[in-house]
Amino acid sequence: MPRLTIISKLNKLIYTYTYMDIIKMFRVLGCRIVVLSLLLFATHVSAATVLKLATIAPDGSQWMTDHRAAADRIKKRTEGRVSLKFYGGGVMGNDRKVLRKIRIGQLQGAAFTTSGLVDRYPAMTLYGMPFMFRSLEEVDYVRQKMDPQLIQGLEETGLVSFGFAGGGFANFMSREPLKSHQDLQGKKIWVPEGDVVSFTALQAMNLSPSALPVSDVLTGLQTGLLDVIVAPPAGALLLQWYTKVKYLNPLPVAYTLGLLAIDKRAFERLSEADQAVVREELTEVYKNLEETNKRDNIAARDALLANGIKLVEADPKDIPYWREVAATTSEKIWKESGSTHPELYGEMLSLLDTYRATNSAVGAVVGTPN
Repeated sequence: MPRLTIISKLNKLIYTYTYMDIIKMFRVLGCRIVVLSLLLFATHVSAATVLKLATIAPDGSQWMTDHRAAADRIKKRTEGRVSLKFYGGGVMGNDRKVLRKIRIGQLQGAAFTTSGLVDRYPAMTLYGMPFMFRSLEEVDYVRQKMDPQLIQGLEETGLVSFGFAGGGFANFMSREPLKSHQDLQGKKIWVPEGDVVSFTALQAMNLSPSALPVSDVLTGLQTGLLDVIVAPPAGALLLQWYTKVKYLNPLPVAYTLGLLAIDKRAFERLSEADQAVVREELTEVYKNLEETNKRDNIAARDALLANGIKLVEADPKDIPYWREVAATTSEKIWKESGSTHPELYGEMLSLLDTYRATNSAVGAVVGTPN
């Protein structure tokens, strides 16, 4: 075979191999580019975290309005990496159901009253012990000292919070006038589910407490399962409980508190920068709610009276009895049982003693001396 022919065939073979190899290389490279694009897209999607949060607050409430505004700011500041989705009106169930859904990851957080967290962090119910406080000034003094400890303690149990929003004092509301503890005999009295102290105190008075979640109170009033509720005016107005009662006793029974808690595992999956944004925005919400709630409770009480609710003052001679029984019950549960946080209870009592020693007129708020 002539040399030229052999060279020509070799060149053709080399050319053919090179061309096919190039085509194959581009096909492989194209597949890799597609796969890489999909991976980048998936990474982008996974970085967009949605925190699903439950609350008893209905749509249109101030709570929902303020939190959704904060959610919009958080989404904007994190460039869409963090979104907050709210499930209002109690559609996710009572506190225990909500905590279970948080535990399994169906929800990432929720708004709670302090009694709703008794199983998770019992110390959260400290402020709500019956007849512990006699004025909002006492509450403010104690909270300045103890709020940081409770926030830290809650976080150690795996729930991140952003401050507390005081709900004011809960008062007795009923279908019949209530002036003394004798008037409560035979009445079915609502106690928040998990509020062991209040339940035990009422039992010690030979009364009939009925423990129900907040979401079931209106139904309880409608069906006769409850005769008496203990709630702040704003809460009774917001949740429509006032439509089933006729009288309000202004005696400060228990201080109420609300908070938003997010599962720490979900929160820490956010970048440090995004965590800082969420903390900043939600902390500001609770700072503002703290002041708003004080005004709302005054306005709510006026609204209840304007809607026909009658004010019935407590018998001043009966108030020491309420306080004595409540103190004995609290002492037993919080100190003698050793099952909760006796050191925090003792600190709160010490702070109250200090405040009352320098503000001896505080008893006048409820018509009795200290």
